[in-house]
Amino acid sequence: MSNEYRQLLNPETVLSIPLKKTDPVELYLPLRKLVASKYSESDAQKVESVLQTLNKCRRDMVERRGDLSLPMQRDCLIHYFKCLCMVESLFTSLSSDADPIIFVWYDAFNPKHEDGVSSQRNGIQLERAAVVFNLGAICSQIAASCDHTTALGRHLAMEAFKVAANFFFQLWKAFAPKNVVSATLDLTPLFAEFLHHVFSAQASELELQQQLNNNDASYALQQHRCALSFMSVYKLYDRAYELIPNDSAARKHVDSFDQTWVTHLYQKVTFFQEEARQRQSSILPESERPAVFSRVQSCALDHDAECVTEILVKGICRRWILGRAKFYLQQKYVDLILSEYNPFKLMKDGKLVAYPWDMPPPYPTDSAILSSSLSSSSLSDILAFLPLKKTEPLNLYESLRSYFVLKYSESVAKRVEGLLQMLHKLRNQMLREDLSLPLRGDCLIHYFKCLCMIEPFFPMNASPNPPIFVWYSAINPQRNSSQHNIHLEKASVLFNLAAVCTHIALSCDHTTIQGHCLAVDALNDALNWFSVLRLESKKACGTADLSEKYTRTGNNEIVSLKFKFPRPQCDVSSSPGYPVSFDPLISGPLAKILVQSTAPQYFGAKMKTCPSDVTGQFLLGYCKAHTLLQGVCEAPCLDLLSEVSPVKIKDGNLVANATLEAALENMSLQETSDGYIYITWGVTAPTTN
Repeated sequence: MSNEYRQLLNPETVLSIPLKKTDPVELYLPLRKLVASKYSESDAQKVESVLQTLNKCRRDMVERRGDLSLPMQRDCLIHYFKCLCMVESLFTSLSSDADPIIFVWYDAFNPKHEDGVSSQRNGIQLERAAVVFNLGAICSQIAASCDHTTALGRHLAMEAFKVAANFFFQLWKAFAPKNVVSATLDLTPLFAEFLHHVFSAQASELELQQQLNNNDASYALQQHRCALSFMSVYKLYDRAYELIPNDSAARKHVDSFDQTWVTHLYQKVTFFQEEARQRQSSILPESERPAVFSRVQSCALDHDAECVTEILVKGICRRWILGRAKFYLQQKYVDLILSEYNPFKLMKDGKLVAYPWDMPPPYPTDSAILSSSLSSSSLSDILAFLPLKKTEPLNLYESLRSYFVLKYSESVAKRVEGLLQMLHKLRNQMLREDLSLPLRGDCLIHYFKCLCMIEPFFPMNASPNPPIFVWYSAINPQRNSSQHNIHLEKASVLFNLAAVCTHIALSCDHTTIQGHCLAVDALNDALNWFSVLRLESKKACGTADLSEKYTRTGNNEIVSLKFKFPRPQCDVSSSPGYPVSFDPLISGPLAKILVQSTAPQYFGAKMKTCPSDVTGQFLLGYCKAHTLLQGVCEAPCLDLLSEVSPVKIKDGNLVANATLEAALENMSLQETSDGYIYITWGVTAPTTN
């Protein structure tokens, strides 16, 4: 990008907003008392952990804000929002004679915090809206705090502004209209729409700067893209500017916070409008435009250490989202029971466990829902069809580090050393024969993410010792494929992910409600991984088990297998935590998960009924929060700023999470007398302060 562009765009000046503040409130005791009185003491014990975590999150959100980094504040808010959605149904159960739970929130744009709004009885909607506002605000602060003079900093800021805009879009469309009467001005639809457009404009402006750095297209196409982008940025700024000056109360409100805001927006509108007009002639006619416009990739490879880090970060954003996110929303139940990294767990006895937001994963998992033998011998055929692929050991760390030293420099290699170490350790763990199925699945997912990060650097033509991946056929172990092609590695990992999911499904206790739901969810996940595999295997000429024909056959086998599972009887002994009258297969959150894969005749009018037990209601709230957050927070690079990420961005470097490293080195398996497998860890995950 030229000096002229740098001066005109002025990326160092961006808008961000403060968080709303609130008064403390005790949630645990009144909610626990409510559950015990409405349901039973045993039900209160089953959800006690969620209520404790809810209370801790809110207390930390109020009292520890000044001690927490911006990414940790984001983690706390996300965790609190999930817990809040889980308990939402309880607030509608508060009787008129019960002590109300009062939430008090102050206007974010009023620095003196005058005129705080007290919610009346059942003020859960105000609480949720305020938390969504703060999630958008904290993302705007993360974006503003990034170093906009570097490519990596601009990329992180761009993604953070996009997420902030998404949160304010949700506030505008879903939450603000419910609080118009009682909310402060910052929670009205007008302000939510205004902030959505402001942060969308700033994200688009940063994306435009990345585009101006990108020289992978012809001159005409590059000018065409720039002209469209300038016009898009102008329209976003213009819409934001129109909303405030035309409303006297809103204008006065913004001026009381910062009088430079309106001036700043006016300057942006004026500049981008003029630039868009000048470039309008560069827009290509329809006949000359390419059929598909690729999104902005990364800056050109050079010897800039920061640029290498950005390429690694963009690798996971671009390839992980394209390959997985569109399927991820279908899977919740596997995570709730088996994932070592999901902070919410559903145990066999119906108890819901929530780990503190500031306790880094992995978390011990009770795998008792998995049985030691298959429920039906006729179902074991697919085990022969989908055994795990095996591979030869490989020292990825040495070969990759040598490449970065040779291609770039020793300092560049040091900046990405944490990623390379984690990549190597995950591959070694993947080869272990003693891993449980859930832990193997988590390990494969983490490894696949790391592969997505390093993919842009393949093929390593400049390396004298490139890594050679050797994989054996799952159907004919005597045959193997030996290639430098990273797509062979990725396709093989995807195959094993699908295989692990089928093995999990077949090892479930299918006589129980939980076992049946977990099995069907696992098979859905296997189908998802096969869908990604079909795309990846086209780039790799591997063994026959990676062929289109084989994966299509595997798809069909899995679909038919789902209908072979016996439907369990819904009684107290087979589904602890559920009353006899409630069948989670035909109502509540589990039905939402099963509806895509179970015969239509299983579902009718009962699909719209709500679960009648507290655990089912909490699960339904969790599913709603999970779906909303997955749709809004589509920015894996922001997770790399978090303390709970396996690989973190720290001072522009990629470093491995020490807690996960220690866990990978010290984890072991313990088999109990009842035949169940439990995970134990050689180190205790500390609480992050």
